[in-house]
Amino acid sequence: MTNARTSDISEFDRDTEFPPGRDGVHPVTISPRWNALGGSPNGGYSLALALRGLAHDMRSHGFVDPLVVSAFYLRRTTPGPAEVRTEVARVGGRTATGTARLLRDGDEVVRLTATFGDLARMQGRSAVFGKPPPLPSPDACVDLTGARRIPGVTLVDRMEYRAPALPGWVRGAPSGDPSAAFWMRFRDGRAPDTIALPALVDAAPPAVLEIGEPGSSTIELTVHVRARPAPGWLACRVTTRYVIDGLHEEDFEVWDAEGRPVAQARQLALLAPTRAPA
Repeated sequence: MTNARTSDISEFDRDTEFPPGRDGVHPVTISPRWNALGGSPNGGYSLALALRGLAHDMRSHGFVDPLVVSAFYLRRTTPGPAEVRTEVARVGGRTATGTARLLRDGDEVVRLTATFGDLARMQGRSAVFGKPPPLPSPDACVDLTGARRIPGVTLVDRMEYRAPALPGWVRGAPSGDPSAAFWMRFRDGRAPDTIALPALVDAAPPAVLEIGEPGSSTIELTVHVRARPAPGWLACRVTTRYVIDGLHEEDFEVWDAEGRPVAQARQLALLAPTRAPA
């Protein structure tokens, strides 16, 4: 398997980590290095900034892993100085719950609620009835971007995607089937963890590209983190089943390099507006 470039500090940590603030107010910077289709910061990246702020608060109570995160996207934003405002709502014996808001120029961009725990201490019955997507090894797959830059979409410079074959939307011939299975990882070799997983479920091309749509914008995203992932590639499965009145859901599964389910997500998104003919 090809080794990715590594560094002491990953790009994801450099662009999402920050010293804790005071009284639940954390100054942050929205980086321009995680922009998605349309030129705005990717929703998963914006979520990660807010979640980092709440994680600072939760660690002081002994809770290190987000178990469930639900985020609402209130408006588009731009890179630049911002702040995360956090509040711990409840601390229990096994979990703690809080809220976080990402603000840019005083406008609220993302509002999320998250429950944290410690996955290393979770005990109880386990039963897995699903299976990871049947993918060839990453070395036997093709790079979805062909290692080329996409103007304005800096996210693909940070992420690497491998699939058995180029999807129809890349070749200019969408198949009509809004589903996909592929491998994903950070290009700089950063290992996945439970803080990164809620961002990664929104870091891939939307499934509706395969029905000829130019993209979509997330309204709400809920992520369930199921386990601490092993280092290496992540096997992903994404699908949309219903597109109704310009809205669509997207279900996302993530399996780690050891074949364990580590994250599940569902989002409701708004299709990009159709341009009227000139």
